[in-house]
Amino acid sequence: MNYADLIAIDIHTHAEVSCWNPFDSYGEEFDRAADKHFRNSRRPTIAETVAYYRERKMGLVMFTVDAEAQMGRRRIPNEEIAAAARANSDMMVAFASIDPHKGKLGAREAERLIREEGVKGFKFHPTVQGFHPYDRMAWPIYEVVNAHKMPAIFHTGHSGIGSGMRCGGGLRLEYSNPMHLDDVALSFPDMQIVMAHPSWPWQDEALSVAMHKPNVWMDLSGWSPKYFAPQLIQYANTLLKDRVLFGSDYPLITPERWMKDFDQVGFKDEVKPLILKQNAMRLLGLGQA
Repeated sequence: MNYADLIAIDIHTHAEVSCWNPFDSYGEEFDRAADKHFRNSRRPTIAETVAYYRERKMGLVMFTVDAEAQMGRRRIPNEEIAAAARANSDMMVAFASIDPHKGKLGAREAERLIREEGVKGFKFHPTVQGFHPYDRMAWPIYEVVNAHKMPAIFHTGHSGIGSGMRCGGGLRLEYSNPMHLDDVALSFPDMQIVMAHPSWPWQDEALSVAMHKPNVWMDLSGWSPKYFAPQLIQYANTLLKDRVLFGSDYPLITPERWMKDFDQVGFKDEVKPLILKQNAMRLLGLGQA
């Protein structure tokens, strides 16, 4: 990645449309509910997202969410995202997502994706994947991530997926309590854990875990900064300033909207470059900030 030419690195963007797999309409009701929740119906292809970020001179980390066991929806191929990252290696990094229910077979896939496809990290979403992060079912995959000293992003807090649906679409918010990551961080000290999103309604728990475990980071995606809790801004400005990361949750939130609000809510001028790019450079092994 030619990080010197980038104004920011967005650590949290989603692949929404596959150009490799045929269209899968199963579970579209979750998409419509998310459109309503986020007031946004953008569904760009991977290439369209890359072009969008290139035009804005931003780097991006992209991933899908493999929740095939719980939701029955075919995932976007990790290989498709990895191929796009290789073709745009000056500004894009691929993370993979593997449903933890795949156990040892999932661990084999993780190893192959690292060695053959060049993925640089992993994404987990406990609520839509239907598991507690500390469940030993997921540990074979964690062991691979830990052995390669790679980052893993975990969704934390409320989920816009399922919001407003009957019974929340059958999804359990409790799986994404950030305190469940405490045991994971203890057991896998070489895996850099990124708690995605302001972790409402467990913001203080997230701050506690990050303060206690030095291999735990936080990204600020999925919410406009104008809705951040005061204590999140306080810790991002001080004790956790070296482990807080810019993320948008694109396409659900655009980086333009996020950065406009980011400039107005009290982040210190000397901390902003850390959050926008320098911390991500360290996490991704792109050189010393």
